[in-house]
Amino acid sequence: MPEARVRLIGRDLLIRGLVQGVGFRWFFSQQARRLGIGGWVRNLRDGQVEAHIYGTPTAVAAMLYWASNGPPGARVDAVLVEENNEPFHGFERRATI
Repeated sequence: MPEARVRLIGRDLLIRGLVQGVGFRWFFSQQARRLGIGGWVRNLRDGQVEAHIYGTPTAVAAMLYWASNGPPGARVDAVLVEENNEPFHGFERRATI
């Protein structure tokens, strides 16, 4: 029997609120790795966090849910999401831009 192909999707996220200085990128990357998500996360100089996530629809939905709550100490006011199906394997914490 042939293997079923798993559909993968990608999303770009812009996360607003108290999301810097609270370990957001570290917790985000740990959660992404647990879910098998590829992508990256970085701080922006304006206080927001930006990320690209790529994985199964179920894993991406779980990551979006996590991002809307954040880690202890964070306050997420909004998560802006755009479709971007660019593949990405592995997960990186990138430098602030």
